[in-house]
Amino acid sequence: MVRPKKYLGQHFLKDTNIARKITACLSKDFTTVCEIGPGTGILTQSLLERENLSELTLIEIDAESVEYLNSHFTDERLRILEADFLKSDLSGLFPVSFALIGNFPYNISSQIFFKVLKNRNRIPEVVGMIQKEVAERIAAPPGSRTYGILSVLLQSWYDIEYCFTVNESVFYPPPKVKSAVIRLQRNKTATLDCNEVLFFKVVKTAFGQRRKMLRNALKPLFGKIEFEHPLLDQRAEQLTVSEFVVLTRLFEARA
Repeated sequence: MVRPKKYLGQHFLKDTNIARKITACLSKDFTTVCEIGPGTGILTQSLLERENLSELTLIEIDAESVEYLNSHFTDERLRILEADFLKSDLSGLFPVSFALIGNFPYNISSQIFFKVLKNRNRIPEVVGMIQKEVAERIAAPPGSRTYGILSVLLQSWYDIEYCFTVNESVFYPPPKVKSAVIRLQRNKTATLDCNEVLFFKVVKTAFGQRRKMLRNALKPLFGKIEFEHPLLDQRAEQLTVSEFVVLTRLFEARA
C-alpha cells in the first residue's frame, strides 16, 4: 500500500469488505459518480465493479496519491483529477447530475456538506464515511442534543440515513474515534417557502447560542425582538425544518 507523506487529515481505508459495504449504500441507478479523496483506491476498485457505471471521477488533492492511482488504475471509465474538491467548479466538471461518495477527511467534512448544499440540484445522492459524532449530528431529529446547523440545513433538502458504524481498525493510520457511513438522498423540496439566504442566517444564528430562547438567540441578527410568537419562546434544537421556515417568514414579513 502506498503511504502518502501528507495525510491532510485523512485516514485511508484498508478493508475491502468495508469498501464493498460502503459502495452498496449507493443507489444502483447512478451511472456518473464522483469520489472524494480516494487515497490508495480501495473504494475506487469497489466502485469500478458496478455494472452500470459509465464515468467515475476521482478528486484527490495529494499529488503522491494521484501518482499512485494513475499507475494502478487504467479503466477507461476513470477520470483522475489532482484538485481540491472544495475549490472545484462542479458545474464545469459535471454537465449532468452525479452521485458523490468518499471517505471524507474529518477536518473538512462539514465544508464538503456545505458545498453539497450549494450544488444540491446537481448532487441527488451522497454516501460519505465521516466521524461518527458528525454523522449522528447530521441525522439527529429535532429535540436531540446533537441536532444542529448541519442537521437542519441538510435535512431541508435531503433525506438522511445513518447506514452503519465503522471501527478504527480498518484505517491506516487508525483514527482515535469511530467513523460512520451516512447516505443523503435529495428530497422533493425544490425551494423553501421563505427567503433561503435569510433562512441560512436564521439557522446559523439560532444555534450560535443554542441554550437561549430564540427571542434572545436571534438578537445578533435582528436586534431586540418586540413581537410575540410561540416559536420565539423555544430553543433552536426544538424546531423542525418547517418551523424554521415559519420563523424565517416572520422576520421576512417585518423587513
